[in-house]
Order: sequence, then C-alpha cells, then structure tokens
Amino acid sequence: MKAVASGHIREEELLMIAIQRSRGQIALLLLFLLGIGVATYLTAVHYEHVPLVCSTSGFIDCARVLSSSYSVVPGTTIPITLPGLFWCGVGAALALTGWRSKRQRRLLLIAEFAWTALGMLTVFYLIYVEIVLLHTICAWCTVLHVIILIMFLVTLWQLQRPEFEEESEGAEEEQPTVNVGRD
Repeated sequence: MKAVASGHIREEELLMIAIQRSRGQIALLLLFLLGIGVATYLTAVHYEHVPLVCSTSGFIDCARVLSSSYSVVPGTTIPITLPGLFWCGVGAALALTGWRSKRQRRLLLIAEFAWTALGMLTVFYLIYVEIVLLHTICAWCTVLHVIILIMFLVTLWQLQRPEFEEESEGAEEEQPTVNVGRD
C-alpha cells in the first residue's frame, strides 16, 4: 500500500513539473501573440495610414522613426514590421509546439532560445538605429523590444532547468518495490 501511495505522490510531482514547464511555454505564446498585435498595428500604420497613437515630437517620436529609411527592408518598400510579424508567428508556433508536446525536448528549447537570440540581435541593431542614427525612439518599437527581451530571458531560464525526461526516468528508478511473500 505504501508503494502505491509513494507512486501517486511521484505522479503528482511529475504533474507539477509539467505544469511549471508549460507555464514558460504559455508565457512565451502570450508574449509572441502580443508581439503579433504590435507588429500588425505598425504594419497597418504603414500600409493603411491608420492614425499613430504615439508622441510625434521630442525624443519619443514614433512618426519620425516609422517614416525613416530604416523602417523598411533595405532596397524595398516592405516595412520591417512584416519580418517582425513573421518572426513572432514562427515563435508562437514554437511556443505552441512546446506547450502541447507531452515532453519537453531539449532541441525545441534550444530552437526557441536561438530564435529569441536572433530577435535580441535585431533589437540591438534597431536600438542603435533609433538612438545613434535617428536620435529619437519609437514607443511602440520599445514595447516590442521589451517583449523580445522578456522572451529571451524566459527561454534562457527554460534552458537552465533540468529536462522533464531526465526527471521522469529518475522516477522509475526511485519507485519502491513490493515484495509479496509468506510470513
């Protein structure tokens, strides 16, 4: 009877580990969806001339940043928000896959980390453009930059955690055995 109770406790521990793991994936998914919202809004501002809800004077001047030559993919008229939208979409798909999979796979966590690291490199470039070259920042862009930083930190945190498979394998070794015999 004690073995059954101990096995039940271990199952609850594994369930808690799975819930903790899925929290990171759900957080990433929500952040990527928020990023999709910001990128969609900024794309609409570019193509549909939707009113820009942001300061247009002083150090924070979204209109200046979004109308600069740096706001489009070099050599095109495609706003950089479209690659950003694609980046958020791929990231959301990775997070959804990580959340829905029964086991965390290290390869998926590494892919998410690499994807957000690519996002951080892009953020560093865009911050350089805003501050050094344009001498102004876009509040909406900064919101997206902060979201990307948080996503990067979440993926870094997830990589530091032990693998679910390792913990579940350890559970099999720790389960007590029940000897049935005559007294």
